[in-house]
Amino acid sequence: MASGFLAAVILGTASPAAAHNGHGTSEAWKVKRRQYVEGVSVPLVSSPNVRLVTNVPDASAISGCFAKSAPYFYVSGMDAISVFDVSDPVAPKLAGVLDNILFENEAMNCGERTANRATTRFVLAGVDGVQASSDDIDHVGTSKQFLIVDVTDPANPFIRSRVKTTSSTHTVTCVRDTACNYVYTAGSGGHFSIVDITDLDAPREVATAKSPALDYNAQFGGGAGHKWNFDDAGYGIHTGSGGAAIFDVRDPAKPRLITSTDANGTAAGWNDFIHHNSMRPNASTFKPGAPPRVDNGNVLLVTEEDYLNTDCAKAGSFQTWYVEKLDGTPRAIHPLDRINPVDPGEGVALPSMAFCSAHWFDYHQSGIVAQAYYEGGLRLIDVRDPANLVEWGYFASGLSEVWDAYWVPQRNPNGVATGRKTNIVYTTDLIRGLDVFTVDLPNTDSTSNPLPTLPATVMSSTKTQAPSPYRVAAGGLMVILLMSGLLLVGRRFRARRR
Repeated sequence: MASGFLAAVILGTASPAAAHNGHGTSEAWKVKRRQYVEGVSVPLVSSPNVRLVTNVPDASAISGCFAKSAPYFYVSGMDAISVFDVSDPVAPKLAGVLDNILFENEAMNCGERTANRATTRFVLAGVDGVQASSDDIDHVGTSKQFLIVDVTDPANPFIRSRVKTTSSTHTVTCVRDTACNYVYTAGSGGHFSIVDITDLDAPREVATAKSPALDYNAQFGGGAGHKWNFDDAGYGIHTGSGGAAIFDVRDPAKPRLITSTDANGTAAGWNDFIHHNSMRPNASTFKPGAPPRVDNGNVLLVTEEDYLNTDCAKAGSFQTWYVEKLDGTPRAIHPLDRINPVDPGEGVALPSMAFCSAHWFDYHQSGIVAQAYYEGGLRLIDVRDPANLVEWGYFASGLSEVWDAYWVPQRNPNGVATGRKTNIVYTTDLIRGLDVFTVDLPNTDSTSNPLPTLPATVMSSTKTQAPSPYRVAAGGLMVILLMSGLLLVGRRFRARRR
């Protein structure tokens, strides 16, 4: 398998959206991860309203998603897709592992189907650079394809099928959250792909479409899509180098453009590299012309990523945009505010903090966003006044690279997610693995904050716990091989951008 894998990673080009090759796979990443698993003591900085509950270092984590009908959290990393039992959400337990070299699948998607009282659960894994697994040794994946991984049996995840597409699969997203019959790709080359996965064993690309989010951006130096996010009113938001665009996706096979960001969607400061991902909370309450408030369903939350900028005061921001109309009027999305809270607090600078763009986020019904900022750690942002964003709290570590943050869903006694979220946050960290936090939230009662108050971690240090030997043995060699190939990809991508 090794020789075939090495051949596969010697790629001639990289997708323009493969933005993280320059940092996430660099020598610095390997050094930091090695220091962490060896138990180096590192500084931790947090606000009093954010408490670190536990750390699970078993996975060098990039992305994750929660199952809807059962308490499981699925994590994708460099060398594996891991299944965690989160019946006790502050004590995740590793339930199963699929060894899977993969770069980069930075937006894990969960799907499930129920028939004859039996539920099939699966996750989507986008292949943006390279993929290989001992579960499927006849295939070595490269860009423009994605995997469907069956996780119905948590102890035995396996690759069920794969599909090639004609556009970038830097991210792939289910149009209908749970059923997931259709999937949209990030997009490249002027179009995104529409993939029918109704038959999980025979997925197929059925159409392509254009999007303003794919338009050329001078700051980006090209045109590429990045992520689809879907709201509760039948709309999909596509983000990319061209800003953000909203589509009517009630017929997912035939998405229809409704509107997009105004000229600021590609303007300096508002989009210095790429509009990364988005969310429109309470979309079903939208009323045209209503004042911009999250409760009115007319505020678009956006990450603007600028990961190549090492000036943490300017590198990538979290933003709010006003969705004025959804009647087909062009460019009806206008900027409100932006924030880049990179100061770890109290004027304290953490070591090696030069890679700190805003990245993935999640919204809580209290009005607080949990946002990943790479080396800038976990940041909590108050969006209740979308024209005046303020930081609500933070947690940062001297050895850390936070890629995503997730509010843990509330569940009923049968383990089914209710649609509301707890005060617990998970972060997927390429260095630390999986971190679990509790957060004090505004205007909430004991039902929303069900856990006891834990001692705050403020300007302390911690001795890290090494991952289990089982996980290290399963993935160590595969990661070493992966890095060699991905470093080459990253150098070639950066050369093309020059």
